[in-house]
Amino acid sequence: MKNIFDPTVHQELIDRINQLSPESKAKWGKMSVDQMLAHCCVAYEMAYTDKHPKPNAFLRMILKEFVKNGVVNEKPYPKNSRTAPQFIIVDRKDFDEEKSRLLSYLQKTFDYGPNYFDGKESISFGSMTTQEWNNQFYKHLDHHLTQFGV
Repeated sequence: MKNIFDPTVHQELIDRINQLSPESKAKWGKMSVDQMLAHCCVAYEMAYTDKHPKPNAFLRMILKEFVKNGVVNEKPYPKNSRTAPQFIIVDRKDFDEEKSRLLSYLQKTFDYGPNYFDGKESISFGSMTTQEWNNQFYKHLDHHLTQFGV
């Protein structure tokens, strides 16, 4: 899995996002490019804000036991895989605003660096290692950038 804290990988992700335009079309799935950008921001919102409520203890146990490994391992997501309700974006969004938000979150993550994430609590999965955070962020973003051909 590529390392989002590596300057070369960080720049590669920025370059890929910058290749998107409001006219970019998905190779699969139902989201428009603006919805995809907003969708990708949700992972960062969950890491940095209180916008999304923490699941109750029972649901959190289920997520940790049955979902976490699929999110943080190095196996790519399959096309058209199901997503959590918080990640579903139904309304159209402003492309430039969502692109800017995503680039800002990507930069914030890079600036915080790997040490910030070592043992950082995930609202869904509990304490995670830097590698798990890296895999979650990179894998999700790579999946959707590939979905839109960049």
